[in-house]
Amino acid sequence: MHTVSETIAGVVADHTTEVFALMGNGNAYFTDALARQDRVRLTAVRHEAATVASADAYQRITRRTAVATTTYGPGYTNALTPLAEAVCSRTPLVFVVGGEPTTGRRPWDVDQVQLAQSVGARTLTVDADSPRAITRQAFSIAGSEHVPVVLFIPYDLASAPAADEVASSPVHQETTGWPVDSSQLEAFAGLLQGAQRPLILAGRGASMAATQLGALAERIGAITTTTAPARGTFAGQNYDVGVCGGFASETSSELIRQADVVLAVGAGLNQFTTAFGTQFSPDCTLLQIDVLPEATNQRVDRYFRSEAVEAVHALLEHLPEPQDLPVRWAGLAEHARSSRLNFDRDPGTGQAPDGLLDPRTAMVRLNEILPANRQVVSDGGHFIGWSSYYFDLPAPDCLTMVGTQYQSIGLGLPSAPGAAIARPEATIVVATGDGGGVMGLPDLDSLVRTASSAVVLVFNDGCYGAEIHQYGSQGLDEAIMEIDQLDFAKLAEGFGAKGLVVKTMQDIEEVQQWVSAGAQGTLVLDLRISRSIVAPYILEIIELTLKK
Repeated sequence: MHTVSETIAGVVADHTTEVFALMGNGNAYFTDALARQDRVRLTAVRHEAATVASADAYQRITRRTAVATTTYGPGYTNALTPLAEAVCSRTPLVFVVGGEPTTGRRPWDVDQVQLAQSVGARTLTVDADSPRAITRQAFSIAGSEHVPVVLFIPYDLASAPAADEVASSPVHQETTGWPVDSSQLEAFAGLLQGAQRPLILAGRGASMAATQLGALAERIGAITTTTAPARGTFAGQNYDVGVCGGFASETSSELIRQADVVLAVGAGLNQFTTAFGTQFSPDCTLLQIDVLPEATNQRVDRYFRSEAVEAVHALLEHLPEPQDLPVRWAGLAEHARSSRLNFDRDPGTGQAPDGLLDPRTAMVRLNEILPANRQVVSDGGHFIGWSSYYFDLPAPDCLTMVGTQYQSIGLGLPSAPGAAIARPEATIVVATGDGGGVMGLPDLDSLVRTASSAVVLVFNDGCYGAEIHQYGSQGLDEAIMEIDQLDFAKLAEGFGAKGLVVKTMQDIEEVQQWVSAGAQGTLVLDLRISRSIVAPYILEIIELTLKK
């Protein structure tokens, strides 16, 4: 007879090969059962936030469900921030947590169910009679509703015998079941075919349809763009203008505003993608395809609910042969033909006037040096502009930005092990600030253990940059926004990584030596950048703030 924990572990192994874990009293029997499952890889992390953050990153890259697990109480509450992020990003994952005993709360127990529900996660609690069915239900909900599900194991049931359950149905396969409205598709196709300057905007929800979207762009004579997290979707595509919204170059924004019909696929159309409502022409027709019940932005003129692959395939069947792009765009697109994912960026000056490193120049050179087969893992913070502006990406889902939907910092290093497991053949490039970097520092150890090749870029400006620029510029006291100069190179060595302080462009050339030697192990670059160089997207936010 199996225990409750063994039964749950068996179902987990039916659904995933990856579990990110930190063991404690509440999940000790479960992690032990997982360790005896030869179908599952159990990756230990060093802070509970990394369990969910890594599972989130793994799912975004592979599109396969992962599992996170922690103990109850403080272990669980430590993971609430990445759980909220997973909800905001609609990431399907299962989070197995120790729960309060069936006999009632102990003095240290809190209402874990309410906490999960307060951030928008779904919850289930197993019992001894049907742990198999309840665990399968958790995976079914996560997959069909695109939501994280928290599965609680009551403390007194973890090692209890599980009842023999009736044989359950086959492993859940996600299906949508949404009927195809041919009249809606015909309307979309007619608007796209009749557009003079059509534009396709892809979000993360469109990554599985990247090839079809490229074909659609050629079919209708459209230029293409993506949300920031979806960069790489149109890698190598002619007439791609890079990121849409706050991270767009001025030339890209100009082209995007010329569009008379915009098709947004798998993109939430939030304030950043729409540049606070200024990115698209007021006269353009905005079409949206997404899996949610209704449009995500009031600006949307027509909405079609569907998975991206199905919808784009159907649109291609409704449209005639490819159009002549330069004619459709009246010559504007010739500028885009020779573009890279981001273009017309200021390359910086090498050294800023204050003698510190110009982050723009550093990123231009690192983009050239670092292996092309890369998986970029971005934390949140002012520096996010530099990795979004200057790094080329080889394919869809080659960038994860765990934390940005929930506006969190500190989840870059905690999410990196998930990326390393998802793409073991790639060089993992983690971009973080000194503030977020020190928050997530425990899981530099996890990255060192899981990645065969990794580079951590710490944008070290001695402050919380976004706060300094947004609120210091308003005259607010900056003392609390300052950070004492930390030596991340020395910290890296303590975790078994190689560390390098980069103060000049000449220092960066040592990275070339590391790459030439095979780019093996983890290299932490402590980039001593100037805070005087402000990212354009931050300047845009400051300008909007001052107008209010």
